[in-house]
Parts: sequence; structure tokens; C-alpha cells
Amino acid sequence: MQNPTSSPLTTIWIKHPLAALDSAYAGGVVIRDGIIIELVAAGQTPASNIDISHDASQQVLLPGLINSHHHFYQTLTRAHPQALNKELFSWLVSLYPIWARLHPAMVESSTSIALAEMLLSGCTTASDHHYLFPAGLEEAIDIQIEQAARLGVRVHLTRGSMSLGKDQGGLPPQSTVQSEQTILDDSERLIQRYHDARPGAMVRIALAPCSPFSVSTDLMKASATLAQQHDVQLHTHLAETEDETAFCLRMFGQRPVDYLESVGWLSDRVWLAHGIHFNDEEVQRLGKAGVGIAHCPSSNMLLASGQCPTLDLEAAGCPIGIGVDGSASNDGSNMILEVRQALLLQRLRYGAARITHQKVLDWATRGSAACLGRDDIGELAVGKQADLALFKLDEIQFAGAGDPLAALILCGAQRADRVMVQGRWRVIDGQICDLDIEAMKARQRELAVQLLT
Repeated sequence: MQNPTSSPLTTIWIKHPLAALDSAYAGGVVIRDGIIIELVAAGQTPASNIDISHDASQQVLLPGLINSHHHFYQTLTRAHPQALNKELFSWLVSLYPIWARLHPAMVESSTSIALAEMLLSGCTTASDHHYLFPAGLEEAIDIQIEQAARLGVRVHLTRGSMSLGKDQGGLPPQSTVQSEQTILDDSERLIQRYHDARPGAMVRIALAPCSPFSVSTDLMKASATLAQQHDVQLHTHLAETEDETAFCLRMFGQRPVDYLESVGWLSDRVWLAHGIHFNDEEVQRLGKAGVGIAHCPSSNMLLASGQCPTLDLEAAGCPIGIGVDGSASNDGSNMILEVRQALLLQRLRYGAARITHQKVLDWATRGSAACLGRDDIGELAVGKQADLALFKLDEIQFAGAGDPLAALILCGAQRADRVMVQGRWRVIDGQICDLDIEAMKARQRELAVQLLT
């Protein structure tokens, strides 16, 4: 599927959608030079002069979905035989030696597969947490940036790290950990080379020590200092399981949130993956500091980790986003399906009246953007980036559906019909523009077999 190219100064009207997340643009949005310049009310026409219009009368219009936590490389180890039916720590121990065999071609393939899968599901911005740098894989983040540019997806790539191997009481094998100086030097290199702080940035870099059980206290502190120096975000896994709480008490004599505060991480520069096992006092402290939380429902369910207290954290002041998490603990990278999982899982905790389809869509858009420290994406508004997704309701699961917006979530939408990033169509008629996806899938299968054997 080729992308019809037009001048960046072409004015496009996404016209009269079947339904929209916000009634303010029930008549559509007008886009010029990759920016939204006008919202059109229901039944109205734009004030702007229009060059091209797209009839969206059979499509539901959403802001582009934003994935706030992922591990792209794990698309190579979906449903891996050695990791089945295990909870987090034993699951990690079974997979670390396999992931230690990753090489550059595997990172290239797994990144493109993950980004393509997310793009097809309506995701326009993706954050990835890559923390494996065995010998030969020192430029993993560089490879990811190349693939993101090829697919035209906006990315927040985190320079992950592990410095606490088995020899120091951590979980990872020694072959996967690096020295702290190596980690910090490469973090600085990546920030200086790739981080774009301007509005509309397609690439941003964050620093992301993997977890309290895989990095040292010194590295956590040094990462916080470096992030402040360069004004970049900080990310890590925290409070995912009770095992982690026990580990922190044993290793540091503190619960995870106390440890986070002790290393200078309790700030609005930080967003955390999972955030399940907090007590009431910790929820208030996190909210007061403005720490973001990436809720990963499928992963939390598959690994039997627990339920994130989303509404409590949000009421305290924490931005809440949604992440698919790694494709070895989710076994998929589909953002619109993850939104549905969030609705189902959180209704078990908070009830149907409080967890609505609008609420979970808001988490997957504005909430995830806030976690990433972005105010230029996550909603369709004048001056914001033209990142959007259009979904048709012509598949069998929608037959008989009433409310089109609710049907996307309740009936289980899986694939977007069109996706636009920065004003450019990247998906048309359910196909990614300018991409041989069959060849890409075949290559991924070959590489996954290598890891299996």
C-alpha cells in the first residue's frame, strides 16, 4: 500500500466521522503541515480552505493511541515454552538466558514487528524499554530509531540498563549486565545524538534502569542526576509483584516507594511500569509528586501479578497511561485490545459505572501522553500534532452494535482502517504504507526459531 504524497502545506479535512471521542470535533478535524488547525462541530463545515477531504462517515475517529510501556525485543519470544505458566521472577529467570543471545538482526526485526503491530492497532506513539546489551548489541537503541523512522511511528525510547547480575544478588545473568560507567556514557551519547525536546518530536530518549532487583542504588541515583542535567524523563518497573517488595526489603531495608524516594526518583519526571502493590500512604506520596503510572493489564493478568489501583492513583495526582508491556508477557502488541483489557480488569476493582469506555480511551491517549511528559500529542485539539486513528465497524463482531464509540472497546476492535502520524497516512485500508509485511513476518519467524533452538 503506497502512501499518496502531498505538499506539507496541503489542508486536509477528516470529514464527518461516524463517531468521535470528543463531541468538539464531531464534524471532523482540519490538518495542515502536520498540525491540527481547526475542529469542526457536528453538521458544520470548516472555515479553512480545504484542498483534500477524507470521508470518515463510516469510521470512528480517535486521537492516536499512545503505548506507555513495551519491550519490543520480546516479540521474538511469544508463548515461549520455557516461560509458560510462571509468575514474574521465575518467568524472568527462564527467559534471561534466551534473551542474552539477542543480536542486532533480532533487534531490528523484533522492533519493526512490534511497531507494525501497534501501528495497525491505531497506535501512533510508542515507548520502549530496552535494557539488554550483551556483547555485540551495544547499539540496540540506534537500531530501534532506524526502524521507527522507516515505519513513521513516533517513539520514546528508553536507554534501559542492568548492572546487578547474579554475582551481586540480582536476577539477570552476568552476560547481560554492564558496568555503570558504560551505561551512563551510552545514555549521554544517546541523549545528545537523538533526543529532540521540541514540540512534535518524533524521537525522545529517556533513562530507564530496569528495576530495583537488576540495578544498583548508585546507578539509580546517577541516572536521576543525568536525567535532570539533560531534562529527560526517567522510567523503571516498580511494585509489580509482592516478590519485588520482599526483595527491596531484603536488599535495601525499604519498600519500593521508600527506595524510589531515597534515590531521588519521586518526581514528575518519572513514570513507572505496573505500579500494583502500593499501600494508601504510598499512593498519596506518588500522586503528590506527580509520578506517572503505565498500567499494563494483559501482562499483569498473564503473570498473575495483581491489579493496579488506577483510580486511587489518578485521584491522588498520578497520570495514568496504558502499556501493552512486552510481547512475552502479553504475547501481543495490540493497543486497542489493551484498552479493552484495561476496561475489563479495572471494572473488577472499581465497578462498571466508574470505568467507562471513555475513561480507558482517555488513559490510552491523554494519560499516556502525560506519562511521557508530552503536551503536544494525546488529544485532537487546535495546535496539537495530527496523530489520529480511524476504525471501521464492518467486521462481524460489530454486527448489531449500537453506540459506535463504545462498540470499539466493548465489541473488541482489533485493527484500525486508517492511521495518521504527523499529518501523514501510515495505514490505509488496514495496510501499512510502503511496507512488505509478509517478508518482515517471515524473517521474524526465522529469527525466533534461532532463539528457540
